Amino acid sequence: MPGAERSDVRTLDNFIGGRWVEARATEFFDVHNPAVGDIIGRTPLSTADDVDAAVQAAAQAFPGWRDTPVNARAQYLYKFKALCEQHFEALARTVTTEHGKTLDEARGSVRRGIECAEVACGAPSLMQGFGLEDISKGVDCHVVRQPIGVVAAIAPFNFPAMVPMWFLPFAIVTGNTFILKPSEQVPLSQRMMVDLLQQCDLPPGVVNLVNGGRDVVNAICDHPGIRAVSFVGSTPVARHVYQRATHAGKRAQALGGAKNFVVVMPDADFDRSIDIISESFYGCAGERCLAGSMLIPVGDAHREARDRMVAAAKALKVGDGTTPGVTMGPVISAGHRDKVIGYIEKGLSEGAQLLVDGRTTRVEDRPNGYFVGPTVFDNVSAKMAIGHEEIFGPVASICPVKTLDEAIAMMKAHPNANATSIFTSSGKAAREFAKHATASMVGVNIGVAAPMAYFPFGGAKDSFFGDLKAHGRDGIEFYTDKKVTISRWF
Repeated sequence: MPGAERSDVRTLDNFIGGRWVEARATEFFDVHNPAVGDIIGRTPLSTADDVDAAVQAAAQAFPGWRDTPVNARAQYLYKFKALCEQHFEALARTVTTEHGKTLDEARGSVRRGIECAEVACGAPSLMQGFGLEDISKGVDCHVVRQPIGVVAAIAPFNFPAMVPMWFLPFAIVTGNTFILKPSEQVPLSQRMMVDLLQQCDLPPGVVNLVNGGRDVVNAICDHPGIRAVSFVGSTPVARHVYQRATHAGKRAQALGGAKNFVVVMPDADFDRSIDIISESFYGCAGERCLAGSMLIPVGDAHREARDRMVAAAKALKVGDGTTPGVTMGPVISAGHRDKVIGYIEKGLSEGAQLLVDGRTTRVEDRPNGYFVGPTVFDNVSAKMAIGHEEIFGPVASICPVKTLDEAIAMMKAHPNANATSIFTSSGKAAREFAKHATASMVGVNIGVAAPMAYFPFGGAKDSFFGDLKAHGRDGIEFYTDKKVTISRWF
């Protein structure tokens, strides 16, 4: 979406070789505050030449950074973490301004990002290899982890401060140099984070940032100087990035879309669970890859789960995420608002029972914001669009089943398998569910099964393309090569 020239709106720059530089773009994308509708920035749609400039800077920085001792590399992250703590509230407000989620939600996401930096600071231990003497008489063997070179990450719009931190700290602490492409819809948080990194006196070229859209994504996938690509976004784009990057000989990890099932057993503790369940559906206006999408009450749980979900949805206060008392903000854009409303209309046309209609929600003091209210459908089937496709909005689809086996079979039939949860007081049901769930992230009486930064994050089936997942030990593995040396001394 090209934006008109406006003198009062800041056009963002790229960060290449340790300094902010103007992009070689001829088209720009308007960045909006989704709660207000105002334009708050202009993202340059950079070119392949901009990507190449970043790769050249990163390649030039790599030898010196690779030879910097790992404990010294970690010190930069300690400084970065401290600066993020000092600017915590400003980062959170920037996330809310450009994305729309509430301040509390933004604070939580910034905290999760900082935790990734904390874990990466443990690289002197996490990078350690292993060895064995006398694998044959007089012959020893040892393994060390070495950085692989220039790596890149392509970030989504829904967590501007958190998702880049799934990759950046682990990539650079292991000795690689890094290129970040923010979503063109939310570039401001990442601009601020790179400014903080710059204050740490990080050597020029270790971290670079290139703004842009599809052309930059494809240039990153194709560039022969980039050794690995990380991606988070929708399943179609994740598949495209994975196939294109691996075709070019790169390592790739591409985290895709989701259709997350939340199963409620008749023995669930509803008093303790319903707030957790409703937050999993409506937190961040449903714009997260771990959001609940399908509520699956088993047997007698249907009526109570339905009635409590309706009450929880009606109790939410929709508005500007910076306003005290607001519990759900807008969706990211006018186009996405229309897409979510389109799904609500599909659900009606397919015969689902609409219990709470988010289309009627109005925020009087923000008439130009991109608001969709919390929505609840009952008697949804997996064959309906709202029961099968990822909506990425505040829509809960209730699909009652008779048995836990039926719920598990429904999950197995779906092509996505990102996260799933069960609410129950039965250890047997919880064990059976966790064992047979197709998703790689499973919650037991947990609404959002988001692993902490020291565990791997990523789904299965069409929700993830690759071998090694994000952050934790997988992050160290993804950004390093294991070199084996076999030695004999005469």
